[in-house]
Amino acid sequence: MAKLSGTAIIVFVLFAFLAEQSVAGRYYDDKVEDKVRKEVKNAIEKNPGIGAALVRLVFHDCWVNGCDGSVLLDKTPTDGFNTEKKAVNNIGLDGFGVIDAIKDKVKNDNVSCADIIVLAGRDAASILSGGKITYPITRGRLDGVSSSAAEADRALPTSDFDFDQLKTNFDSGFRKFTVEELVVLSGAHSIGVAHLSSYADRLTSAATPDFQIDSSYRAALNATTPPALLKQGQNPRVPNNVRDETQAFQQQAEYDPVAMGVNPTKGVLDNSYYHNTLENKVLFKSDWVLRTDGEAAGKLVEYRDKPEEWNKDFAAAMAKLSGLPAQGKNFEVRKNCRVINNHY
Repeated sequence: MAKLSGTAIIVFVLFAFLAEQSVAGRYYDDKVEDKVRKEVKNAIEKNPGIGAALVRLVFHDCWVNGCDGSVLLDKTPTDGFNTEKKAVNNIGLDGFGVIDAIKDKVKNDNVSCADIIVLAGRDAASILSGGKITYPITRGRLDGVSSSAAEADRALPTSDFDFDQLKTNFDSGFRKFTVEELVVLSGAHSIGVAHLSSYADRLTSAATPDFQIDSSYRAALNATTPPALLKQGQNPRVPNNVRDETQAFQQQAEYDPVAMGVNPTKGVLDNSYYHNTLENKVLFKSDWVLRTDGEAAGKLVEYRDKPEEWNKDFAAAMAKLSGLPAQGKNFEVRKNCRVINNHY
């Protein structure tokens, strides 16, 4: 996930904090949730980009074997160091230090690492949306004791999926998500960053037809992150959202957020993704292919035109995602989120 920096987002985030915190200095009556919120707030103040990473962490934990905190493990008896963190599809995963800091704050409250992930992701979404996206979280998740990079790569959708692959992935096994929920959750790409390796296939006409990506946007990407960098061992990151790019990049990409009806404030979690997708100014093939299905394309237009509806539906989809049941048999409440208890 990219660092969504800049004065604008810092001012926006601080305003959201001040508007939401009570006179008593608490965000929630529940003491655990209040501790989590304050740590997330502090982390985003120091590094605005970490908020997007925390939202992403929910998906990458819960999608593999349910919400079990397995994405946090550095080592397990069964998989050694080849845990989910090492998965190809988890490139750039971040936010682990924030989870550690929260765990330290709630160490006497018997809170699982799995619960911390979903609470932190919920609070990051709330902060980055200016309080427009919020949803209740019920605690009680337990932490898994296994974590496999291979399992993560099998379970997580990739940026080059076509629509049928996405649809199958979202409605398989214990994951039962509709096409609408697929489109809703894709809106999280309004924040964060992507590595060149995830979109390099979109930068040449030979690999991606011109009608699938705006030519000016592609030219700007080729100028800043040419695919040849990968052969030199470099894999730079760019913002998922062209709105969060520099002014020079936006000019080359012929992108004017105000003219498109997009809030120009960088780093905001909002419906700008749908504006960009319908203009073919998105990084991933897996984003563009939503235009190839009738139902999905209709939802793109709907969420572009109805931001309040997207806020509500995104909150509901994140709540459902955060409730995916952990798969397996052996669970615990970890003392340290990075290792299972008998290796602590």
